[in-house]
Parts: sequence; C-alpha cells; structure tokens
Amino acid sequence: MTRKQPGPEQLRRRKDRLNSLIYLSPSLIGVMVFFLVPFMVVIYYSVIDNPVNKDFVLIDNFIKVIKNSAFKQAAANTAKFSLVAVPGAVVLALLLAMLLENKIPGKSRFRTFFLSPMMVPVASVVLIWQVIFHYNGALNGLLSVFGVDPIDWLKTDYSQIMIVILFWWKNLGYNMILFMAALANIPKTLVEAASVDGASSFSRFWHIKIRYLSPTILFVTILSLINSFKVFREVYLLTGDYPYETLYMLQHFMNNKFSSFDYQMLSAAAIIMAVVIVAIIGALFYAENRFGKDVEQ
Repeated sequence: MTRKQPGPEQLRRRKDRLNSLIYLSPSLIGVMVFFLVPFMVVIYYSVIDNPVNKDFVLIDNFIKVIKNSAFKQAAANTAKFSLVAVPGAVVLALLLAMLLENKIPGKSRFRTFFLSPMMVPVASVVLIWQVIFHYNGALNGLLSVFGVDPIDWLKTDYSQIMIVILFWWKNLGYNMILFMAALANIPKTLVEAASVDGASSFSRFWHIKIRYLSPTILFVTILSLINSFKVFREVYLLTGDYPYETLYMLQHFMNNKFSSFDYQMLSAAAIIMAVVIVAIIGALFYAENRFGKDVEQ
C-alpha cells in the first residue's frame, strides 16, 4: 500500500507551522526559563518543611503564613492600599481623558504635566517625596506659616495617603493616554445620534461611552492592580525594611522572609498572593464580559 504524498497546500501549512514555531521559540524558552520553572520551584518550596530536610508538609506552610501576625498586617495594608489606589487611578484617569477631549486652554501643557512622571526615575520620585513630606520638608514649612506643628508624614497614620498620592501621580498619565485612545475610537455617529434623540450627557456617557470603554477599563484596572503591588519599591526606598505599620506591605513581608532565608514561608505567601490576584482578574474579566457583551456583538 503506497503512502499518499502530501499536497502543496499541506506542505505550505507544515512550513508555516514550522516557521511559526521557530519564531516563537525564543519567547517560549524565555517564558519557561524565567517564569514557569521559577514558579514550579516556588510551589515546591511551599510544600516542604525546609530546603535541607525537604520533608513534604503539604499545606502546613500556608497555615503558618495565614496565622502569622506580620502577614495579616501586610495583607490588610496591601488590600486597603489597592482598594483606594486602583479605583482612584482608573476613575481619575478617565475623567482627565474626558476633560482633554474638549477644547481647553493649555491642553498640551496639561497633558505634558501628567505624562512627565513617567519619565522620572523611581529614585528621583522618592527624593521629591522626601523633600515634601519629611519632618523638615516643604509641606511642614508651608503649614508652619499657619501655626501648624510639624509632623513626620511618613511615620503617622497619614503615611498610606502619601503613598496613594505618589501612586496616582506616577500612574495617572499612562492610564490617561490609554483612555484618550479608547475615547477616540468610539463611533462619533452613535454619540451624535443619541444627542439628536435628546439623550442627556450622562446617558450618552453611561450607555455608549462606558460600554465601548469596558475593555480599556478592564486593561487599565488590571495594569493599575499590578502596579499597586509594585509600589514596594517606592515605600522601601522611603522607609526601609520595616516602615511605619500602615506601610508594611506584602512585599515587605516576603522581602524580609527572603533576607532571613525562610524560603518556605516566602513561597507560601507568594502563592497565596498569586491566587488572590488571579481570582480578582478572573472576576474582572467576567464582569467586563457581562457588561460589554452587547457592544462586542
């Protein structure tokens, strides 16, 4: 029985698949080496008692982490920060983008003002915040004119508010650009037709613009959520390993566990955080799919 030779179309498809695999292989290898393999190592460390004995303990490390008072405080602080910073970054960026849709004086300067923090290195941002909010900083100098006693803003209950403001200042510009691009892609005919039919500005915004903006809102929310977990850099440079209690984040907990070579606690905390982030992102995808389904259809 003779084997049927592949036709020209089949050969072309095989060649295309081979070429695609060749072009994708550097990215696939990079993802495997720098993401998948380290994550599997983290999972391994999270289920053993220590890297020396390597006894399998299943969920004991996770229970220890959840019961740990430092982890509870770090998780609560991180949750509070994200619940305030992320929605604020999304809403404020959307409002700024809608403002820049209109013809306002100094529009280009206004846009540059919010984009400039993107070009400022983290160390310079930290220096600016130290100059402003230090005990002998500019803010206390200004308030002293009105008879207000100086305080160390980064060592009080106001400290997390200062970091939220820093987060917004650093991220609003990029989020605003994303929303401006999304607003420009909304069909103008729909907005004009709704205006002719007598729809109010709020109705046009809620029933048309928000519907078309839902994918961008999802993307900006996920991006802001990820960035909120990266604020550790700024907090660490401002306050060190053990900051004021309201600034002690999950990254501080994991960084300190790494410094003390407590890899099993570090790994368990990292997996818990990853599971929570994946659950939140999954819920956001579900909400966006339900809300923006009619627009996509």
